[in-house]
Amino acid sequence: MPRIISGWAGSLQLRTPPTGTRPTSDRVREALFSALEARDAIRNAHVLDLFAGSGALAFEALSRGAASAVLVDKGNGAAKAMRQNLAQLQRAAPAGVDLDVRVVVRPVAGYLATPTGPAPTLVFLDPPYDLPGGQVTDALSALVRVAAPGALLVLERSVRDRTPAWPDGVALDRTRTYGDTAVHLLETESGS
Repeated sequence: MPRIISGWAGSLQLRTPPTGTRPTSDRVREALFSALEARDAIRNAHVLDLFAGSGALAFEALSRGAASAVLVDKGNGAAKAMRQNLAQLQRAAPAGVDLDVRVVVRPVAGYLATPTGPAPTLVFLDPPYDLPGGQVTDALSALVRVAAPGALLVLERSVRDRTPAWPDGVALDRTRTYGDTAVHLLETESGS
């Protein structure tokens, strides 16, 4: 069972959907969020969590000071887990912390065609490992139009997958591997 690692909701246990998801391990999340904090990319960020599953990545960012989050997943089990986790987070929130969170139950491509909320400055993409690379590239292309200029995109894939093609407007900053997981840190062009 995943948990919030740090911030005001640190150690809060999160529910996961009964089937169809592969939660990001605590080890990978800890390394990822350390890197994001070193870049000052979390505080006041507008987070978009695509293929959100339990919402652990967005909820971790909120616990560490993100301003808002939109969590998108097409699965009803994922939506139920995200709403239960949001309720827990709301109960744990310190006085004066208002959570600006939306749970969207839609396929990612449909959401990206008609997004809601502020332009995201930090995007998590944790698609199923069996999602074809072309669909990942399509999501990244859509994010060039949707995300704020200079937004950070965090893409998690299996190390066995071929690296997807980076579309115009997206630049790879670095890739780190953690066991079977490759985490690609990308950035949208600041003029897009």
